[in-house]
Amino acid sequence: MSAAAFRWSDASVRSALGLPGGDPARLYRDISTDTRTLGPGDVFVALEGERFDGHAFVPEAVAAGCVAVVSHRDLDAAEVTVYRVPDTLTALGDLALHRREQAGIPVVGITGSSGKTTVKDMTLGAVSASCRAHGTRANHNNRVGVPLTILSMPEHTTTLVLEMGTNEPGEIAELARIARPTVGVVTTVSETHTERLTDLRGVLDEKLDLIRALGAYDTAIVGDDPAGLVHEARAIHPPVRVCGWSDLANADLQPRDARCREDGTWSFTWVGEPVSLGIPGAHNVSNALLALAVARELRVGAKSAAAGVSAVRARAMRGEVRRVGELTLLVDCYNANAAGVSAAACTLTAMEVPGRRVAVLGSMLELGERSAAIHRETLSELLYTDLDRIIVTGAFAQAAEGLADDRIDAVEDPAELARRLPRMIEPGDAVLLKASRGERLERLIPVLETSFGEKRT
Repeated sequence: MSAAAFRWSDASVRSALGLPGGDPARLYRDISTDTRTLGPGDVFVALEGERFDGHAFVPEAVAAGCVAVVSHRDLDAAEVTVYRVPDTLTALGDLALHRREQAGIPVVGITGSSGKTTVKDMTLGAVSASCRAHGTRANHNNRVGVPLTILSMPEHTTTLVLEMGTNEPGEIAELARIARPTVGVVTTVSETHTERLTDLRGVLDEKLDLIRALGAYDTAIVGDDPAGLVHEARAIHPPVRVCGWSDLANADLQPRDARCREDGTWSFTWVGEPVSLGIPGAHNVSNALLALAVARELRVGAKSAAAGVSAVRARAMRGEVRRVGELTLLVDCYNANAAGVSAAACTLTAMEVPGRRVAVLGSMLELGERSAAIHRETLSELLYTDLDRIIVTGAFAQAAEGLADDRIDAVEDPAELARRLPRMIEPGDAVLLKASRGERLERLIPVLETSFGEKRT
């Protein structure tokens, strides 16, 4: 089954928004939230955020050719149809839900504290040879991005693959209401976004809302870490499929003949087919298994799925390996949480290099009252790894106070770190850059390029 040809009309917009009446003969070209890309015949949804208000751009939208506006304010715009709603963000989701229901195709929803984007990319890789798949682009995984992904679905799409993020209670439940997933994937759960989700229990409850949204005949797939995720997912949806390295995983969703190569990437066998990953890290074996499990549920052949997963490469700053002169950089500073830092450190120590393995760590953000404790616990655990040197800044530098280990160098000021880092690194070293996106740790890359030679990929 594929998404049939679809045109928005006055009647379908009103139906989606719960408004009476409607003319099925009055057709629209598309739904848009951006006057820069809006075209003649579009419906403009005037979203309002903390730093913008789409209602202020209605005149621009009309000038660009929009013929209808979804608004939660009274507008003086007699030349266009105005659909008055209580909240335009909710209305955007309602429009996406209508489109999703009209399509009537399998929808894969993917959430988790880390690995969402990688699993989404691997899932698209696994199914694309057999399905006309459409999925999340960039990091469009919130209450704006998920609806826009659904609304941008091309005709004849056979599978939707949606990444779902959250930083506050209720967000996953709302995204699941909009997307109506038939396959729900939770990658892992750790203490992330505890500023609003409070603690690990709050994070787990939020992620499990995806599993709670599934119907009795839908499919739940989860990673095997932590064990609490597996146990609670099974209580909610007993036929859940579990992927990973441990005995908690289903036998057909554990890696066989797994081997780590010199560059930190892994190969393994899945139901008799070879998988050769292009992204380093043992944790990406688990991510690959999640994607392969989705492919199996969608009746994709094992050979095709294995080849598709093997072709996926790291996105910029998400476990990306770069060569800078005689240095090997593991650039993983798009986001960070405790589990992600540990996984990145494990990846670094698995790399075979002539020099040392050096971790450069910046703050993990949005942790609220637990921030200091989580940074200290994470740093303490790294002292039991084979890292040769740990260079820390920001909240990690504060966490280093009182930790007696000569491998730790704390430089609290990021600008000072940029000045000192070239003297702390040696040719032949493998260097991990890991921090939350807001820390912009990638600014250290040009510093290392200047000191150690032109970037070579």
